[in-house]
Amino acid sequence: MYYEQKDKNWTVKLVKLMADEQLFDIVLPPGTPRSIISEVVKKFDVQLVERKERIKFANMEGDERELLAFRGKKEIVEQVEKFVRQRLEDFIKED
Repeated sequence: MYYEQKDKNWTVKLVKLMADEQLFDIVLPPGTPRSIISEVVKKFDVQLVERKERIKFANMEGDERELLAFRGKKEIVEQVEKFVRQRLEDFIKED
């Protein structure tokens, strides 16, 4: 079971992993700056993990790639989603 939210150019997926532990993943969009990733790991109670996802844009239709994700409890992962989205918007405005 998963929850998918689409917004502009990237998709955030919260994936329910284990029924007992109630862990969820938020898959990071390719190109997320390392500074944002590092900040999230330090600020929130999440693990940085790799997971395979199908890429569906440009000439990569259906390609499966290893992407980074944050794994944690649903409430925390939802906070991380908002935090990452804001940091990415700030990062884009800087250029």
